[in-house]
Amino acid sequence: MLNQGSQAAATGQKEQAISVWKQAGTAYPADKSPWANIAQTRYDSGQYGEAIVAAQEVLLRDPNDKAANTIIAIGGLRLSTRALGDLNRQNNMTPQLRADAQEMAKLLRENMSDNSAAVVPTRRTTAPARSSLRDTKDVKEVKDVKDKVEAATKVKPEGDKNDPFGGLLK
Repeated sequence: MLNQGSQAAATGQKEQAISVWKQAGTAYPADKSPWANIAQTRYDSGQYGEAIVAAQEVLLRDPNDKAANTIIAIGGLRLSTRALGDLNRQNNMTPQLRADAQEMAKLLRENMSDNSAAVVPTRRTTAPARSSLRDTKDVKEVKDVKDKVEAATKVKPEGDKNDPFGGLLK
C-alpha cells in the first residue's frame, strides 16, 4: 500500500496517494510511515494545517520522529505568520495578541541556534525512507527559513502595516 501510494504521488495524483496512505494507516495502525507520507505531501503542497495533523499522528507512533516535529514547527510558524499578517492588514491586531506574538517571537529567537539545521523538512518522493539535510539545497532552505524568521522578528517601525511582526521586542 505504501508503494502504491508513492507511485500515485510520483505521477502527480496526490489526493489518490493520500487516500491509499490513509487506508494503509487504518490497516496498520502502529505504522508511522503512511502518516509520515501524508504529512510530507501536505507540507509540500502548502497545506500546513493538514500536514501538522498528520505529523501529530506520526508522533503518536514515534515521539522522537524529527521530520514530524519539523513539519509541526515550521508548518505552525508559516500558519502563524500568515494569520498574523492577515490580522495586521485588517487592523485587528489587539494589544493582547500583539503582546502574545512578541512573547512567542522572543521564545523562538531564544530557541533558535546555529546548529538548528534540522528545522526544515526535506522533500521526498518515496516512502518510507527519510532523507537527510546533507543535501546543499536542504541546508540552503534551512538557512533561508532561519534568515526569514530572524528578519521577521526584528524591531520595525510601528507604522509598517505589511509586517505582522512589526514592533516586536528584541
